[in-house]
Formats: sequence, C-alpha cells, structure tokens
Amino acid sequence: MLFARFMAIYGHKFKSCFETQDEIRIAKREWALSLRGYGERELVPAIDQCKETLAWMPTISEFLKILHEQEGNFGLPGVLRAYEEACLHADRPTRHDWSHPAVYQAGRATGWFRLRSEEQRKVLPDFRYNYEVMSRRVREGEDLSVPVAVALPDGRSNTLVAFIQRWGEEQALAPEVAATLLYYLTKPRGSRVRELYRIEAAKKVQQLGLKLELPQDYQ
Repeated sequence: MLFARFMAIYGHKFKSCFETQDEIRIAKREWALSLRGYGERELVPAIDQCKETLAWMPTISEFLKILHEQEGNFGLPGVLRAYEEACLHADRPTRHDWSHPAVYQAGRATGWFRLRSEEQRKVLPDFRYNYEVMSRRVREGEDLSVPVAVALPDGRSNTLVAFIQRWGEEQALAPEVAATLLYYLTKPRGSRVRELYRIEAAKKVQQLGLKLELPQDYQ
C-alpha cells in the first residue's frame, strides 16, 4: 500500500529513485522492517502529509519523523530522550513519574543496573531494541503499566524493612534493587509462592551480573 501510493503521488520522481526491480524489492523490505507496528490508521495520514508537503518521496527517517509528530505516535518520546530518562531514574524506577510506560518497560527489560553502570555505547543498542519492541506493542493497542513501588503487607513490623535496607547497603545496591530482590521474604515462610519469588530473584541476580547470595530468611 505504501509504495503504491508513493508511486501514484510522485510518478516519475518515484521511479527515478530506483534503477532496478531488485532495488525496489530491497527498499520495500527495509521500509517494512522500519515501520513494524504501524497500521493503516497511522500510515494513511502520514502519506497524506507527504503528498501535501514534500516534492519528493521521503526517506525512511523523514517518514518516521512525520509519524512521530502525529498523534499516532501515542505520546512516545524519541529513543534518545527515552534512554536519558531511563538512565536518570534507574536507581528508583518505581518512584518516578515516567513520560510514557514504554520507557519504563524498556528500561526494565534492559536492566536498571546496566543503565546505571554501563557506557552508553554498550547499553544503548539494547535499550533501543527493547524500546522499539515496547513502542510497537503500544501501537498495537497493548496497555503497558508501571508497577507501584514494592510495599510490605499491612501490619508487618519494621524488622524486615530494616533488614532489606541493611542488606542492600552491605551489597552496595540501590534500595529499589534490594527491595525487588528480597521481595520473596515478604511471603509466608515455607510457601510455594515464596520459593517462586526467590527463584526469580536468583535469576535476576545472574542477569545483573552480581556476585552475592540471597538470604534464606531475615533476623
């Protein structure tokens, strides 16, 4: 649909952009990869804007910019701005009022520890990929939510809170990371759900590249 409309709009100018059918085939594939997650609802107005404002067929980056400027972008910030926001608030992600849930989810998928500690050239490509995945899910209508800060059950004494805080300081971890890793301690001793959360915490430790042992209980 996209190339058919560009051909109708730009005529010989469109044809002059491609010398062979192979070039058109390659270009179609690249455009399709770049526009994954966008539907007719977003593409049609963007094409109409090209027809009204551009004398030549746009490049992929120009077309993406038009998409981002339209309401069809769902309020998603640019990837670099999203990355900067994720890095700035990676220490306490659940306490920040995110510009868009996709930024939080991309940061979470990339790893808050990595965003705090690794150089941009190493972590930005992974964040960019995760952010594109989350953005596509938003455009497809999925509701991404940001969880509230981890809280202890009502009536629990402050003993566990103090233990988590102390343990996090001993391991040189941000309070948010420590609370997330030790969340299983808030569940009943010996319960299946507690063990499941502990297993997930152990996996998270490996993902973060940390060398530490999770406590079986607290005192």
